[in-house]
Amino acid sequence: MTIQDLLNTIKTNNPEADLDLVKLAYEFAQKAHKGQKRLSGEDYIQHPLHTAQILAEMRADITSIIAGLLHDVPEDTNYTIQDIEKDFGKEVASLVDGITKLGKIKYRGIERYVENLRKMFIAMATDIRTILIKLADRLHNLKTLSALPPKKQYRIALETLEIYTPCAGRLGMRHIKRELEDAAFPYVYPKEYKWVKSIASIKYKEKEKYLEKVKKILEQELRKASIKFFSVQGRAKGLYSLYRKLLSYDRDISKIYDLIALRIIVENISECYATLGIIHSKWNPFKNRFKDYIAQPKPNGYQSLHTTVFCEGREIVEFQIRTRKMHEEAEYGIAAHWHYNEKGSVVFDSKHFKWVQELAKWQEEAKDYKKYLEDLESLKIDVFRNRIFVFTPQGDVIDLPEDSTPIDFAYYIHTDIGNKCSGARVNDQIASLDTKLKSGDVVEIITDKNRKSPNPDWLKFVKTRSAASRIRSQIRVSAQS
Repeated sequence: MTIQDLLNTIKTNNPEADLDLVKLAYEFAQKAHKGQKRLSGEDYIQHPLHTAQILAEMRADITSIIAGLLHDVPEDTNYTIQDIEKDFGKEVASLVDGITKLGKIKYRGIERYVENLRKMFIAMATDIRTILIKLADRLHNLKTLSALPPKKQYRIALETLEIYTPCAGRLGMRHIKRELEDAAFPYVYPKEYKWVKSIASIKYKEKEKYLEKVKKILEQELRKASIKFFSVQGRAKGLYSLYRKLLSYDRDISKIYDLIALRIIVENISECYATLGIIHSKWNPFKNRFKDYIAQPKPNGYQSLHTTVFCEGREIVEFQIRTRKMHEEAEYGIAAHWHYNEKGSVVFDSKHFKWVQELAKWQEEAKDYKKYLEDLESLKIDVFRNRIFVFTPQGDVIDLPEDSTPIDFAYYIHTDIGNKCSGARVNDQIASLDTKLKSGDVVEIITDKNRKSPNPDWLKFVKTRSAASRIRSQIRVSAQS
């Protein structure tokens, strides 16, 4: 890969970008890494160049791309953060410093691992772009993993699946999440990878031919209705995502309806719904398989219409309908949430990423090492586990870990609501407080103002660290009074 390839990508996605500064950063990195080789045998400069290219493909801002080119300079060369600040300014230097401080997160002794996790979370909260660069860095490292010894391959791939890919998912970065998963999959589960790849390749070929036929029919219908569409494309499910889903469906691929979905990109929101109407008038919808993430976006900002229908020959097909802006945000998540204010400074729209700030707050609270270790597993549940999206009666979306209960929901809303909780309604029906909530549930908490403290038995079934911590804290206060 060459610097010109990178410049072309940046120019395509951001015609106004200052390419001179990117060229200077490349020349600086090339000089700093001169003579260095990677274990694969290629010149070291190829790694920061590929990292920057991944960032450019993500639509990251220029500062992040420049920091991507320079991210290994302080750690692996004689040049310092001060040298970078002198030539490229405080913002770039601060990002590079954040990445350098992360160190290399490794499964080499729990103390070092936990400390590096702590660094990663603090860096994320300080400037979320740090993790963006770290994800790009990790993706290129995974693509060249074959040059490393087997034990190291396994360790890097495992921590990718346990920490990095769920993190990318929570940041709304579906595209990079899938790439990270599929690159790590064969190193962690080699037998399962071969099995999934073999059955998927056959099914993909069968589906592709069929979907080409459906695509032509739909395009014809859209033209008839004068709906402007930018693309109608098949989207194949990632292999690791497919593997996880197969485990939930008794390893039966015939039960998975979104193996390949048709994604339709249209001009505006009204045409999203008009396209949905055309699909439903042409083919019968599959019961309970319609999701309107435009009216009710996911907490990370994801928007799209999803519907599953019986198409030609009664085959089941999933359609995803969205605008170009929705598509960009769905694929690149956090990287699509940067914009420039009147002064020309980069501003981040953080409304969908409240959890990052909560993570930073936890870092401050968890200074005791033993306590940190105790909380580490619950942190993996709180932050990195599969998420569900439930609603307040007012329609606000609440983002919780899978299998959360009304008690977790109550404490998410407010500590007092949790402490005084006496019951719950889920979808207008009275439900027990240990009920496992599902995405789409509407939850109402019933409180008792005379209640003094939570029930200690709640600790047996709550899922979130924050709820458990507040319950224990209130029980201690009540015991002392």
